[in-house]
Amino acid sequence: MGVLKRFEQRLEGLVNGTFAKVFKSEVQPVEIAGALQRECDNNATIWNRDRTVVPNDFIVELSTPDYERLSPYAGQLGDELAGMVREYAKQQRYTFMGSVKVHLEKAEDLDTGLYRVRSRTQAASVSQAPPPAAGGGWPSLGGAQGGSQGGTQAAGAPPLPPNAPRMPGTPPPGAPAAPAAQTRRWVEINGQRHQISRPTLVLGRSTEADVRIDDPGVSRRHCEIRAGNPSTVQDLGSTNGIVVDGQRATHATLRDGSRIVVGNTTIIYRQAEG
Repeated sequence: MGVLKRFEQRLEGLVNGTFAKVFKSEVQPVEIAGALQRECDNNATIWNRDRTVVPNDFIVELSTPDYERLSPYAGQLGDELAGMVREYAKQQRYTFMGSVKVHLEKAEDLDTGLYRVRSRTQAASVSQAPPPAAGGGWPSLGGAQGGSQGGTQAAGAPPLPPNAPRMPGTPPPGAPAAPAAQTRRWVEINGQRHQISRPTLVLGRSTEADVRIDDPGVSRRHCEIRAGNPSTVQDLGSTNGIVVDGQRATHATLRDGSRIVVGNTTIIYRQAEG
């Protein structure tokens, strides 16, 4: 069972189902959890062969109505989200520079159902950290609402020397370029990997779909992934639609780590060279 599915099941059982009731709006807990995972993936910093550092301090910005509805549960929800981040990092072999924290904040510029994620890498000993930049040390924001936005700054992290040794496998300066590697593409559903070996991959509840998803909220032919540069996903007229990287859509561009929510199932799109 995947990290997001386990997180959602834990959340549904908390406080006698209270969380299941307060999350009846467009903002779903699994979408926020997925955004935190993408924030880790997008801001992972390779320190050496055995250590990849990811952010550990997160702020989830919500619209005023959503924040007021969720604020009474902010502490427990933040703990559950932080636990999900730790579990995901363990699965991906990521490391943190300090304890993981997730906070909820109100954002006046967001409409109901939209959210935004910010992150930073906060060292465990803040007394040795340099003073924050203007604006509290958080990265500037931009882009569409409802997605995951942010960056990483390692508080107290030493700068890399200009003549730092190359990582193993890195060609020396002036070496001829290696031949272009072939892109491998696959999707991960509930911990299982499905290769994309054809130009299109149909996902749905029907046994005739290329990948069958046993979920009552999924249509017989729900959506189709089209391999390319870039790859895309297309809704095939499903009943419940699709949510791609936190935003409802009928057609969307995919990148490595993109999350497609269909019914109660999350599809993770992956691609790699070679």
